[in-house]
Amino acid sequence: MLAITDLSIRLAGRLLIDQSSVQITPGSRVGLVGRNGTGKSTLFKVIRGELAAEHGSVTLPPRWRIGSLAQEAPNGPESLISVVLKADLERDALLAEAESATDPHRIAEIQTRLVDIDAHSAPSRAAAILSGLGFSAADQLRPCAEFSGGWRMRVALAATLFAAPDLLLLDEPTNYLDLEGTLWLEDHLAHYPRTVIVISHDRDLLESSVDQILHLERGKLTLYKGTYSSFEEQRAARELLDAKAVKRQEAERARLQAFVDRFKAKASKATQAQSRVKMLERLKPITALVTEDVREISFPAPEKILSPPIIAVDNASVGYDPATPVLSRITLRIDNDDRIALLGANGNGKSTLVKLLAGRLAPFSGKVTRADKLSIAYFAQHQLDELNEDASAYDHVRKLMGDAPEAKVRARAGAIGFSGKAADTKAGKLSGGEKARLLLGLATFFGPNMIILDEPTNHLDIDSRAALAEAINEFPGAVIMVSHDRYLIEACAERLWIVADRTVTNYDGDLDEYRRLVLSTRNAEAPRERSAASEKPQRVRSDNRGSLKKRIAEAEAEIARVSEIITKIDTALALPDIFTRDPKQAAQLSKARANAADALARAEEQWLEASTQFDEAAG
Repeated sequence: MLAITDLSIRLAGRLLIDQSSVQITPGSRVGLVGRNGTGKSTLFKVIRGELAAEHGSVTLPPRWRIGSLAQEAPNGPESLISVVLKADLERDALLAEAESATDPHRIAEIQTRLVDIDAHSAPSRAAAILSGLGFSAADQLRPCAEFSGGWRMRVALAATLFAAPDLLLLDEPTNYLDLEGTLWLEDHLAHYPRTVIVISHDRDLLESSVDQILHLERGKLTLYKGTYSSFEEQRAARELLDAKAVKRQEAERARLQAFVDRFKAKASKATQAQSRVKMLERLKPITALVTEDVREISFPAPEKILSPPIIAVDNASVGYDPATPVLSRITLRIDNDDRIALLGANGNGKSTLVKLLAGRLAPFSGKVTRADKLSIAYFAQHQLDELNEDASAYDHVRKLMGDAPEAKVRARAGAIGFSGKAADTKAGKLSGGEKARLLLGLATFFGPNMIILDEPTNHLDIDSRAALAEAINEFPGAVIMVSHDRYLIEACAERLWIVADRTVTNYDGDLDEYRRLVLSTRNAEAPRERSAASEKPQRVRSDNRGSLKKRIAEAEAEIARVSEIITKIDTALALPDIFTRDPKQAAQLSKARANAADALARAEEQWLEASTQFDEAAG
């Protein structure tokens, strides 16, 4: 059991958690929620032992392994599958020792333990996790260094999930994922067999993957049973009860004070009056659960409604090299009030499509027609880094308003959520959510006809995401969304487009159907990729020969390693008195040899598959 007892945490002089206690039973799946800056990530540091608490304690069962996402993405020449496999430290250590062990008894112990932890199926389990997070079989054999930081963070997440710690701590894991990866992760966490605590502002993940909500608000931790919607209902009921309790206490306090004021001067009532004074002192105030209102988000309406369609694309192709376009055969139209969400895995061309729509990329062929005087606002997460860190929200707005009076500039800054002192805070000191709000306000400043939002929710808390959804629904122009936030898509999108197979198509189903499609595809992908070559060899492009050659070498090394283990086990089994002196040890050795033989057969099958594909690529 994870026990948090009378815990107080102070950071940089600020009290984040104040004398809170909570107990989390083994096997619980807990969503840790609260506004940005309340101390959720700091609590994780205390649980991991990286930060000392000011008061109280966090206790765990003595043998529990804690796992959390690494702060830095893995890098280097190792393949993705190798990085993930090494996350299981015990398996890695046992396999290394198995190569050098000579004592028959120790060999038996090692092999028995490898059987117990299902070590020989580890490569297929690691491949399944990587596949679920969007890596193809070929990708899994490529070096980490070949991938961008965002993709390498997915590898770090895969390694954390593969290690299957007793306590899994995840801090906003969907920030690195597309919608497809998020859907897979939701399903994986929903079936995680041990204890997990996940910090998330993703309402759907909290609805489908956890069975308890741990709420951090105003320094207090409160554990609620059930999903996020159940938490909202329980919290609303609690707020109502607390408000009534505060009202009752205020009435009681007024009654006691009136008695004291009336009779404190009378000698005959002095004792009773003094008693009421003591009762008042003991009557500790009830703190009502005051909900902090979230600042609204609003987009200015366009000055003029344009004649539809505002964009029409006819049989266009686009990309970065005319010889190999990213997308082809694109035919679509966008009208004034369209709400369109783009679906499809990262790397399929969603960003390329929005650049085409925004006029940042010209088509190689086909035709793109835009309405006259069409104004487009474009928001992307990477633009947060483009804000001037030394300039305030007021300074950023001032640049867009020329010689306007200061009062008008401050009024516009307030309209996008930066009023009073907040308008003068430098961008470098703003939180990620505040930067996102500022950038949204700047991007839509002049009332565009169409807004393109590329992952707008990454730094927004749950309430701010709801405010964004409301702003989108109230905006009279068109909106194109790329988001892993299913709640935002379901709340706003009226049309779904799938970007896949180098083109764009309309999707007639809903997100529930799409989720089933994604999960069925990704759960089947890893085993299918491992066996497809032996069932029906496919033609492989010659530029994959390098990765195939590496697979062949890895399979040959595995064959040699397992063959050596089998030789050692056979030597131990050949001892003349092994079966009479220690029958249990002999049985363990026999079981270990059978498992090693299975591992050898799998390695040989992998070698044959890779060799077949390599020969076809060469031919």
